[in-house]
Amino acid sequence: MAKTNGTNWLRAKGSASGSKVTFLELFFDLVFVFSISQLSHVLAAHYTPLGAAEAALMTFAVWWVWIFTAWVTNWLDPDKMPVRGMLVALMMLGLLLSASIPEAFGDKGLLFAGAYVAMQVGRSLFTTYAMTRVDRPNTLNFVRITAWLVVAGVFWIAGGLLEHEARLIAWVIALAIEYAGPAAGFAVPGLGRSTARDWDVSGAHMAERCALFVIICLGEAILVSGRTFSELPFSGLTSIVFVTGFVGTVAMWWLYFRFGHGRAAHRIEHEETPGSLARLAFTYGHIPILAGIIVHAVAVEFMFSHPHETGDLGIAAAVLGGSGLFLIGNLWFKGATSGQLPLSHLAGLVFLILLAFAAPFIEVYLMGILATLVLIIVAAWEYRSLTGTETAPTLH
Repeated sequence: MAKTNGTNWLRAKGSASGSKVTFLELFFDLVFVFSISQLSHVLAAHYTPLGAAEAALMTFAVWWVWIFTAWVTNWLDPDKMPVRGMLVALMMLGLLLSASIPEAFGDKGLLFAGAYVAMQVGRSLFTTYAMTRVDRPNTLNFVRITAWLVVAGVFWIAGGLLEHEARLIAWVIALAIEYAGPAAGFAVPGLGRSTARDWDVSGAHMAERCALFVIICLGEAILVSGRTFSELPFSGLTSIVFVTGFVGTVAMWWLYFRFGHGRAAHRIEHEETPGSLARLAFTYGHIPILAGIIVHAVAVEFMFSHPHETGDLGIAAAVLGGSGLFLIGNLWFKGATSGQLPLSHLAGLVFLILLAFAAPFIEVYLMGILATLVLIIVAAWEYRSLTGTETAPTLH
């Protein structure tokens, strides 16, 4: 049991402030606005199978360092000065990580890996120390987490010292180790493994933190539309693309926040083992949601730069894939938190698959309009099917 004294850096569970997202956490997220922007630009500039694989790996890494920090601040109180100092240090390292993204597979590979490992291992060691001072039984969980992150860190640093495909392979191994950790209960020989009951999280805090990250990604999609539109000569076509990108982003916001976010927060708050649901719905389930928004931002760039292109399967994959990934993520997220898969989302995925067969014959901007129309149909379908059958949580 946690001791209450001057060295306790944990949140006061059960109190109004115990699940409150602090201003420092919001300030911390600003670094990741830069990260998401860098990732979308890198993917658009190096849109090849290899470039997509590299961008995907960095997206997984950025999300992982962010979600691990969200879990930690679910327990540690950012209003306590030592925790505040830890978050500010993570912000500085995160800025280095973000700045190195365009050259992560070039001259700044070691900088990217070093910043990432320092964030992961440093934060975990700090949390282990914080738990040791107030909650010795739970300290063991963070010892296990630190062990997994250190092993993965060896491959991150090794990859930073290698080049080309060897770096990619080493970093894939590192990510595989880290992503397998929660599912394996961070099992360590001699130390056992963690269980879902060990992770007593505040569902309201976790839901709000992830919702804010989704907002960051949606904001990047809007920035891409606005920035590109401002740089191009005004015309009817650019106006259509601008409106299409904006409406698509709004549809994504509606799909996530109208029925998904609030319901998930309520469900996890009343879950017997909230840690298990948080891991499934937030730690893993949000990955395709975020990837879908990033790919959607790239697709908007392609709609502006290649509006009349036909037959380019790569561009078609971005235009349809952004919406598809987003629907898959919401299908996962809502299925995990409601116990049933929304039929509207399944139908939307079927529509997008049918569009893929026609994609070689449709101009890019028209394909973008159709993909956006699918999102609107799914949102309207879900709204019609759920309104009146349950109290829909609202974003505030």
